[in-house]
Amino acid sequence: MLLGKLKSELPAHLTYHNIDHTQDVMQAAEFIANSEHVSDTDKELLLTAALFHDSGFLKLRDGHEMESCNIARNYLPLYGYDFGEIEAICQLIMATRLPQSPQNRLEEILCDADLDYLGRDDFFMLSDRLFVELKAEGLVKDETEWNMQQADFIGNHRYFTETPLKLLQAKKEKYVELIKSKIPTRIFDENQ
Repeated sequence: MLLGKLKSELPAHLTYHNIDHTQDVMQAAEFIANSEHVSDTDKELLLTAALFHDSGFLKLRDGHEMESCNIARNYLPLYGYDFGEIEAICQLIMATRLPQSPQNRLEEILCDADLDYLGRDDFFMLSDRLFVELKAEGLVKDETEWNMQQADFIGNHRYFTETPLKLLQAKKEKYVELIKSKIPTRIFDENQ
């Protein structure tokens, strides 16, 4: 039911934070959870949090994580989730706020799943989608500004769990260098 709502009701200008991203995060969370030998009970909470983590974009960007929790609190009782499970899911969702600050293993996995694209082969395609979205909202003005933000964000990002550290970290580091090479030297030097 939520996936249908995301597909039909998210604003069209959300070229990155859309149903594809939600499904991508769910797949990445499941992959990491399986690789990290997470129990079935914890995996269910994790995947539910992945499903709801950006649902708040249905209403707003800033503070969407809290709105995602509100949506989860409305939906999940209908599916048999109890108060404790829903609050655990909300804690997972809130851990994805930037800058990420996970406090436990499940939160680390969800944070890594949310940003695993930073070290994947489809990074530039997804990065372009995010640029288009942010430009449409007036949050970035041009590619140079975007590349500067990306270089800073990705350069300071770190994966928390072993799986993406092994599988994605090296590519992510190469992407940072490629992005930096696109920034005109004079601009890059002024911001150092």
